[in-house]
Amino acid sequence: MSLIADHTQPAPVLDEARLTTRRVARTFALACRLLPREVRDDVYLLYLVFRTLDDLVDDGIPGAAARVAAVAAWAAQDAGPRTREVAVLEDLATRHPIPRDAFADFCAGMRHDLEGRSLRTEADVDVYCYQVAGTVGVVMAAILGSEDFEVARPAAAALGMAMQRTNILRDVDEDLAVGRVYLAQETVARFGSLAPGRREGLMRDQIARADELYERGCAGIPLLLHGRRAVSAAAGMYREILRQIEREGYGASPGRVVVAKPRKLLIAARRGVLAR
Repeated sequence: MSLIADHTQPAPVLDEARLTTRRVARTFALACRLLPREVRDDVYLLYLVFRTLDDLVDDGIPGAAARVAAVAAWAAQDAGPRTREVAVLEDLATRHPIPRDAFADFCAGMRHDLEGRSLRTEADVDVYCYQVAGTVGVVMAAILGSEDFEVARPAAAALGMAMQRTNILRDVDEDLAVGRVYLAQETVARFGSLAPGRREGLMRDQIARADELYERGCAGIPLLLHGRRAVSAAAGMYREILRQIEREGYGASPGRVVVAKPRKLLIAARRGVLAR
């Protein structure tokens, strides 16, 4: 039975998917308001799968590895446990051409975090950002549809990677507080410090890398059949975090960089109009 057979009487998992998006992904939730109704709930369900696995891994929940392995088995079309995530993916696959290889790559990124591996080079960071976020862009593009998926796919991956690099810069101090560093070791060594007030050069370098990915990613938005306004708005709101980092002195002070909601709404409105 479909998980969302009747949108007027949503199943409990769909309720949770909607609430999870609105509670923990405020920027993404704002962008989702611009999605066509016919795909919006499927995007919420997709987000629930990605977010659940990510939270299980980040929080060190017992059984996280098994839940990741179940999705990896589904991606490989192997027999495995039918977890809630697998059930959602099976349902989504009845309506959309879900690229299973993208989920296999996402699971590889989750295993990276489970094993606590470090990122030595910028190439390592790019691989990691593709695995944990570029894959999200790829699956999103599959759900929204495109004129030529093979052309749209690398742009969608680049946009997801840009957003992940943005998250890394936004959360530098929060990650450091729990002993995590998602920047390349060689880059940190080259610039000398991650300390507030001593990382302007590093932040400028990383912002430039993220901006280049945004350019590549946004170039693919016109290829989407649905949701162009939503994706454009999400890209604009996320990219504004980089501009906020610049306005605040490239990490001159510690703490998480936040873009005020009125500013986000203004950007979302502008981007939504331009992407029609």
